[in-house]
Amino acid sequence: MRVAVITLVAGRHRHLALQQRGLAHGTRRPDHYVVVTMDDPGAADVVRGRPPTADTVAVPRTDGGGLPLAAARNAGARRALEAGADLLVFLDVDCVPGPGLLARYADTAEDGALLCGTVAYLPPPPADGYRLDALSRLASPHPGRPVPSDGEVRTGGDHRLFWSLSFAVTAATWRGIGGFCEDYTGYGGEDTDFAMTAAGRGVDLWWVGGAAAHHQYHPVSRPPVEHLDDILRNGALFHRRWGEWPMEGWLRDFARLGLVTHDARTGSWHRREPAGVGRPGPAG
Repeated sequence: MRVAVITLVAGRHRHLALQQRGLAHGTRRPDHYVVVTMDDPGAADVVRGRPPTADTVAVPRTDGGGLPLAAARNAGARRALEAGADLLVFLDVDCVPGPGLLARYADTAEDGALLCGTVAYLPPPPADGYRLDALSRLASPHPGRPVPSDGEVRTGGDHRLFWSLSFAVTAATWRGIGGFCEDYTGYGGEDTDFAMTAAGRGVDLWWVGGAAAHHQYHPVSRPPVEHLDDILRNGALFHRRWGEWPMEGWLRDFARLGLVTHDARTGSWHRREPAGVGRPGPAG
């Protein structure tokens, strides 16, 4: 089985470098490492000359300036499939693979399954950076997702719990799902849409024990107010496609902050305008 790893990058070069080191130290190395840069030409210099050899693919930002995450994942998959990949493994640039991640995905892979490994969120790194051999002791897997034991595979998973931080599909399964919907740009929604499409096409969700990844620390906003417009736009698109809104936890948090309102009649969310400004129409 020819295994390709696909990651997207727009900055976070230190995270990319450590991911590449993690892949080099795995029990199984990728046959193809595809790094998709989103208006980030400097990323190619980060991975050049180090194992595993990186194949960089450039994808421009959209006209609106948002990161084209869906289009970039599709571009990475196309490059990998053109090179003969049998298994596509997608890793967030912040994720450092555990030593057994690729081997477990490869050993478990079957057509008709969407494979998800565990992800642990790391604390801030020490002054000299993270040590690969210490990552598993720094954090436990995320409590909001199933945590199968190392040799365990849990089938019949809830597609709403899918996350794009770390997942794998066979080439045939990817083609059957059809990739990510490129109407999504910027933050949020495209991964839930992908999982819903997979479910609709009979693709089961499997949680794979032993395919561990470690998410490198970076500051975040809770709720992510800097992504408010992306969340409203992508949420409205998801609503049009699926009849419901994703990311409702964030939306409720925005509502508590007075940033958005919810129209119970239509189910839509929209920005709350300052006093004296006319109320806009629903976002979707």
